[in-house]
Amino acid sequence: MIFAAGLGTRLKPLTDTMPKALVPVAGQPLLWHVIMKMKTAGFEHIVVNVHHFAQQIVDYLKANDNFGISIKISDETTGLLETGGGIKKALPLFDSSSPILIHNVDILSNICLDELLPERHPDALLLVSRRDTQRYLLFDDEMILDGWTNIKTGEVKSPYPILDPSSLKHLAFSGIHVLWPHIFPLFSEMPDRFGIIDFYLKYCNQCAFMGLEKTSLRLMDVGKLDTIGEAGQFIKELSDTNSSSVTA
Repeated sequence: MIFAAGLGTRLKPLTDTMPKALVPVAGQPLLWHVIMKMKTAGFEHIVVNVHHFAQQIVDYLKANDNFGISIKISDETTGLLETGGGIKKALPLFDSSSPILIHNVDILSNICLDELLPERHPDALLLVSRRDTQRYLLFDDEMILDGWTNIKTGEVKSPYPILDPSSLKHLAFSGIHVLWPHIFPLFSEMPDRFGIIDFYLKYCNQCAFMGLEKTSLRLMDVGKLDTIGEAGQFIKELSDTNSSSVTA
């Protein structure tokens, strides 16, 4: 699933006339980059949620014949449902026996997406990294999610009544994660609109939500205007690295 419904307010004025998903980077829309990454990894069925300038995304996919794969639309034009609510609404569009990989449309990275689908799997797998931010997910030594913290305000969220953040690993969420089918029923217990991190924090004492830290991970959040140019260079560097690997 590709999250493409956001308003993209940090990318104004570009998003005054187009959805964030269609903002061009290195000559192609952000949506194209994520679709191609998924297609290269072997994914054949994709759901894209839409809200802001939704018809532009629908028309773009139709004009490109869905890039030769199955792409369905989860329509949120009547109201944004946030990341968790977006998944809940889209669940009927998926095979209920297969895991769902979730990817924010504005995230670029060098991760091979098939690495996120191990044979032995937890209930959910969250791609995380060590980078500077104010908000961190908290993991134990076995990389099981225990909570969340805002280091600026000192706020801590966790289902565990006693939690010492200083004893846990502080890792930043990447916007890329995988959910396995046996936890899909839990979404029915959530409201129509909620953030997926709230879901993970509510059930992390009942389910195995694991973090995957890749030391070689290179990731970029194309969330602001001043990152557009940097994103183009980032993609070129990733492409050059991949070409060098193939040549070698």
